[in-house]
Order: sequence, then C-alpha cells, then structure tokens
Amino acid sequence: MLVFAYTAERSSVDTAPSQDRSELTVVAALAVELDRSSPVPLYFQLAQAIEGAILGGELAPGDRFENELALAKRLNLSRPTTRRAIQELVDKGLLVRKRGVGTQVVQSPVHRPVELTSLFDDLARAGQAPTTKLLEFTVGVPAEDVAAELNLEPDAEVATIRRLRSTNGEPLAVMTNYIPVDIAPDPEELETQGLYQTLRTRGVHIRVARQRIGARAATREEAGLLDEKVGAALLTMSRTAFDDSGSAVEYGSHCYRASRYYFDTTVVDR
Repeated sequence: MLVFAYTAERSSVDTAPSQDRSELTVVAALAVELDRSSPVPLYFQLAQAIEGAILGGELAPGDRFENELALAKRLNLSRPTTRRAIQELVDKGLLVRKRGVGTQVVQSPVHRPVELTSLFDDLARAGQAPTTKLLEFTVGVPAEDVAAELNLEPDAEVATIRRLRSTNGEPLAVMTNYIPVDIAPDPEELETQGLYQTLRTRGVHIRVARQRIGARAATREEAGLLDEKVGAALLTMSRTAFDDSGSAVEYGSHCYRASRYYFDTTVVDR
C-alpha cells in the first residue's frame, strides 16, 4: 500500500494594472492511499481519492493541480495512469483544463436527492448560497397542458413564474412554474425565498408530487442564461405537486446544467 501527500496550489493574483503581478501560493496537502495489490485500477483509486477531497471540501474551487507528468513522477505512476485519473474528473465536471493555467478544481456539482423538496431549500441546507433572478412573472389563462396538470376550470388564471437559480454566483437552473393565481406569491418574495417556502407562508403544504426526469440539449436562450454552449446537455424535471386535500397547487418545468447537477435515488427491492 502506497501512502502519499498530494499537493494542490491556490493562487491569489494582484490584478491592479499599475502594479506588478504577484502570486501567493497556498499548498493544500491531501493524504491518499494507493493499494498496488488491489484489483482496483490505480487510476480509479487516484481519481476516487481526489474526487472525495473535492466533494468533501478539502480541495476548493480554484485549486491548481500539478500537471500529469509531475504528478506521475511524484506518485511513481505511469503518465497514462495519472492522465486517465485526471480525465475521469474532467469528464465528471470536477476539474477543468485551462490553457496557460493548467488543471484546476471547479465548483462541486450539486447533489440533489429525489425527494419532495425545493431546489432553494436543498441548496440552502447544503450551504450552497442560492440566489434567484426573476425572469418573468405574468398572470393569465394557461396553455391547455398546464391547465390539465393543475386540473383547472376553463378560463381559470395562473401565475407563470420563470426564474434563473444560481449557487455561489454560478448559474445552475432555469425554472418555470405555474401556480393558481389565488395562492401565487408576490414577485418580490421570489427574489429571496424558495417557491415552496412562499406557499407554506400561505398555508399551502405540499404532501405528494408526480415527477418526471429527462434530458435534452440546451437552446440558444438557455445556453446564454446557464453559461453553457448551445446544444449542451441539460437535465430536465417536470413536477405536479398536490396539497393536503389532494388539489394540484403547482406545476413546474425545470432544466439544469448536467455539468453541475445530478439527481440521486435509492432503489429498494420489494
């Protein structure tokens, strides 16, 4: 079994144009165990160790990694082994390669359990500093499919709410929700609170929901809002939520950056 300390560099650069650029390097040491007698490939052991450190907060966004050649020399591994480990984490969206900078840690992806909670509540509970930009708030008669989801009477009005949700200053999701107008929140509330929180203050308690999860490519507008390329992979979720009495009180259609977000489920044999 090989135990080594892996180092990452975090740089602080003085960007004032009238001053010389100076760099302060902070070194974070990470103890990792590699078991050469294990049937688990070394690249996978290395990738798992670094991933655990990123998700656990030991390595922070902006930390700069050694290049794969230096890393291979330090760990007495082959360069293809370290290259493959790093590529695994790049593919997962945990590391990014930047020309002239090297390989850096990026913001950890948002892990969300598939439960009856709101994204705002989940992010706040995880300490992810959620923020909301209200893109649209209109009141009117909805399209037929929305009216059917909410089981509305003909000509009944809903509030259509479209928001951009970010975490730690980085865009994460575009969310469109439809709420019967008699329980709809005020636009100002949505800048600082989650939708479900505003409903709870109105005495509406969501007890059950029907949810569908899928995937598709980003449109040009979505790509611009989410800081992604046109055609980038998005996760999608549509949900119809019901209150204590069984009445439909909310229908939502959301899309999330697949590079920054994933759903987590537990499957049980019955």
